[in-house]
Amino acid sequence: MIKLGRRDRTLRLAFVSGVVSLIAVFAAVGSTIPLFNIYRAEEGFTNADISLTVVAYSAATLSTLLVLGRLSNHVGRRPVAIASLGLLALACLLLLNVHDIGILIAGRLLMGFGAGLASSSLTAYIVDTAPARPTWLASVASSQTVMLGLAVGAIASGALVQFGPWPRDLIYLVVIGLLLLSAALVAISPETVTLRPGGWRSLRPSVRVPVQVRQLLPVAAGVFLATWATGAFYQAFVPALVADQLHTRSSLVLGLVFAAYMGPSALGAPLGGRFSPAAAQRIGMTAFLAGWIGLITAITTGALPLFIVATIIAGAAQGIAISAATRGLLFGSTLADRAPTFAVVYLLSYSGATIPSLISARLSNIFTVPEIARGYAGLALVATLLTAFAARNPHDWEE
Repeated sequence: MIKLGRRDRTLRLAFVSGVVSLIAVFAAVGSTIPLFNIYRAEEGFTNADISLTVVAYSAATLSTLLVLGRLSNHVGRRPVAIASLGLLALACLLLLNVHDIGILIAGRLLMGFGAGLASSSLTAYIVDTAPARPTWLASVASSQTVMLGLAVGAIASGALVQFGPWPRDLIYLVVIGLLLLSAALVAISPETVTLRPGGWRSLRPSVRVPVQVRQLLPVAAGVFLATWATGAFYQAFVPALVADQLHTRSSLVLGLVFAAYMGPSALGAPLGGRFSPAAAQRIGMTAFLAGWIGLITAITTGALPLFIVATIIAGAAQGIAISAATRGLLFGSTLADRAPTFAVVYLLSYSGATIPSLISARLSNIFTVPEIARGYAGLALVATLLTAFAARNPHDWEE
């Protein structure tokens, strides 16, 4: 009994360490968003420049997941997680001196490499150590901690940029401290996988999910692509949208708008746990599309309050849909399945962030931001229709 209690405590420490570290990683990623308008105003960066930084970040994350997505199965979750935290800290150090678009792109590239390592290792670590009850906790904590971290980073950055000293630097110093604390927590936490050979072979790109849930992948892909594309839209174009269409240049308001999309995602996820994966995906994507309709209306009329309300609806809805899709793909997974499964989840997610952002960067000199927003709304419509007609539960395929 004493030994069991000690093991429970060490697993609880590992779970908390994984959650805190994943929040720190994506708080670092979100911390740059409220600074984009400052870079636009003071350094002359264009919307296309900012969009390219989103592409750089997403492409780096994608390539890291492809090559290193399974590495933690062989060398351990902790070493890979600590490496990811170190890369994020190095990126923040680089971003302390942004006076050229190349520096901003390089910093976001490093963030992408670190986030890619964290997306496979820390999410798998969270699932490895999550309590058995409630059953939805593992999928919610692993999928929605990312959104929570982005929201925390954006709000903290917006507040420090607007009210703190050293507006271009202080947030990065704070995040570096959080990353170092997270690395220390992971270092004192237990390892969950047994080291085994094959680490070099694992670097060969391999994309797979367990065969029993493979039929769920097309709908899950639609969910991940549409929701993460919208997240990239918020990073690349909402700074300009808030300033030019909604008529405010407040860094805190910008941080709150971005957080209004990412934060409610973590609140919507437990709601999805009350339904089957298929039903939750349908509910989530229908509400997500309704949110986009509100966003387009707000952009057209210049109504900031409506924009924020619609953003909250879309954010909560994506939480329901993403966590349900993740829960379906984790159905019946083994310890060895989790890192590759999460690599697939994030490959799809960052593809949704990268490809539309790259296209939008090219089109931003031709079309206005409101016109580009309508294109993203069209993507949400397609994904919602796919989900409505094709979503299934994992156990349906076994019958």
